[in-house]
Amino acid sequence: MEHPRILIDPAVMGGKACIKGTRLPVEHILGYLAAGDTIDEVLQSYPFISRDDVLAAIAFAADFLRKDGSVAA
Repeated sequence: MEHPRILIDPAVMGGKACIKGTRLPVEHILGYLAAGDTIDEVLQSYPFISRDDVLAAIAFAADFLRKDGSVAA
């Protein structure tokens, strides 16, 4: 699956997955959501991103875990 709103670039935040055009790592968005914040609260904290960016971060994480999240036994 492609993620056009997500950028992975070694020159930006050490290659962490970020919202394209920002230096905001996907992991920060997921951390807020995991802590119980709503999407609206995330958007208040980061007014330079959109609801679609938050949803893209969730989709990216789900896709990453689907493909790369297995740990060999």
